[in-house]
Amino acid sequence: MAGIADELSSSVTSSPLASFMSISPTSLGSPYAPWLRDLKSDERGLFLIHLLLNCATHVAAGNIDQANAFLEQISFLSSPNGDTMQRIASYFTEALARRLLRSWPGLYRALNPDLPESSSASTFHARRLFLDLFPFLRLSFLVSNQAILEAMEGEKVVHVVDLGGSDPSQWIALLQSLAARQEGPPHLRITAVGESRDFLTHMASILSNEAEKLDIPFQFNAVISRLDTLNIESLRVKTGEALAITSLLQLHPLLAPNDDAAAPRKHFSTKIESFLTSLWGLSPKIMMVTEQESNHNGSTLKERFMEALYFYAAMFDCLESTVPRQSAERARVEKMLFGEEIKNIIACEGLERKERHEKLERWMQRLEMAGFWRVGLSYHGLMQARRLLLGFGSDGYQVKEQNGSFFFCWQERALFSVSAWRFRR
Repeated sequence: MAGIADELSSSVTSSPLASFMSISPTSLGSPYAPWLRDLKSDERGLFLIHLLLNCATHVAAGNIDQANAFLEQISFLSSPNGDTMQRIASYFTEALARRLLRSWPGLYRALNPDLPESSSASTFHARRLFLDLFPFLRLSFLVSNQAILEAMEGEKVVHVVDLGGSDPSQWIALLQSLAARQEGPPHLRITAVGESRDFLTHMASILSNEAEKLDIPFQFNAVISRLDTLNIESLRVKTGEALAITSLLQLHPLLAPNDDAAAPRKHFSTKIESFLTSLWGLSPKIMMVTEQESNHNGSTLKERFMEALYFYAAMFDCLESTVPRQSAERARVEKMLFGEEIKNIIACEGLERKERHEKLERWMQRLEMAGFWRVGLSYHGLMQARRLLLGFGSDGYQVKEQNGSFFFCWQERALFSVSAWRFRR
């Protein structure tokens, strides 16, 4: 939330709270103490932060009894339907509890069975709601399309490879912009990579109908695959076509180790290295990369916990400022998207930990090592993005430019980055 950093470092002088700046499990007392019920929202929020930090310390150290005492207190004060800090605490508590449960694999598996079908459907719906409730993905669509248009000026045959299968609305907007080109539209081919055959079939139908209405020569190629098992040859990139590649929040899972070892790695994952090298081999004229601007890939729980607490506090605060607390859509995004990501960052290790978000500075190192050259995004794209935000109904959202890349922010905190790259020999 805006101001959570201040809360973490502020000195608390109100009588019952002053002694909790450094909390021991034995000092907690009953979670049902009357004074806890009487806490104001900001006091409760500060208390929850300190409880969470202490709990995470004990979870990381394997102090089960002490961690359990803190979890009991937090569970009493938190709520997935409460104020911002109560909601955040609710999901971080579940994540910490799950990490503790992993000490007993049988118990953990019994309480957390794999439900792939229902889980993937719910996650898909939550991601669609994220697109509607936040401006971040639409900003990425807009900025990426503008950069592609600028890079493809004068090209007769354009091939766009969409890693992960974006929302069709991004490519409808690109088709419309290409149809309005002064020199006329190019022959456009879109290859979308994704795991859902139904979604890609639906996407193909929508885009083919739109291209037909606009009288644009168009082909759609669906590739059913995860990125970590993608056969680059299946993208069918041809000589003579101008290639654009887009990746929207898709690269960070490839930072997982190639085996199931949970030990810290000093070097880049060979999985991401080989994948980026394969993309470089396609000689893209432009590649757009959008990723979370936070470091959730630290080797220690404490490091990841602090970064995640700051990042998701800002995300929850966005919703608190723009969506009613009783909104079912808000609750679904918080639970099925943010809650699942928090659990993965905090409770998982090794191959199971997919949410390995890293900041742009780290992606720059990887992309440059793979042979890519950074392309500065245009001032026109920046102005378009800022105009989009004007219609979103909150002045807390910002777009900032730094060294040719854009950062999408809530208040002053950067939450997502978008950068452009091209093939370099």
